[in-house]
Amino acid sequence: MILEIKENKKKYLDLLLLADEQEDMVDRYLERGTMYILEEDGPKAVCVVTEEEDGVLEIKNLATHPDHHRKGYGRKIIDFVINTYWGKYDWLQVGTGDSPLTVPFYEKCGFVRSHRVKNFFTDNYDHPIFECGVQLVDMVYLRQPLKG
Repeated sequence: MILEIKENKKKYLDLLLLADEQEDMVDRYLERGTMYILEEDGPKAVCVVTEEEDGVLEIKNLATHPDHHRKGYGRKIIDFVINTYWGKYDWLQVGTGDSPLTVPFYEKCGFVRSHRVKNFFTDNYDHPIFECGVQLVDMVYLRQPLKG
C-alpha cells in the first residue's frame, strides 16, 4: 500500500537520508513536496515529488530501505507516481548523480537522459558524495513524458 504523508514527514528522515544524505538539502524540498511511503509490514520505500516549472513534476527523493533492495519497491513507487500524475503534467523528471547504480535503474523505469548540471554535488554539499566508489560531481537529469 502506498500512502501520502502530509504531517510529520521528518519521521521518515532516516529513509530520506538514504537518497539525499545531507539533511539541509532534504529540508529544501520536503515541506513543499508531496511525500509517499510504500508500506508493507512497515515502510519499505519513500518518494518525494515536487511541482517544478512548465509542467514538470520532479522526483526529489526516492529511497528503498537497504533490507528491501531488489524487490521491486522502487519501481512500484515510480509506477504509482506515473499513474497518479498521468496527464496532469508534461514530464516526470529526476536529478541524480552520474552513478552506475542509479542511472541504469531510472533508465530501466523508462527515463531518458535530458541534461546535466555541472558541479551540482561539489557546489551544494558540504562533503564529497560517493556512490559505488564514484564521487558524484554533476547532477544528471532524466525525464519521461506524463502525457501520451
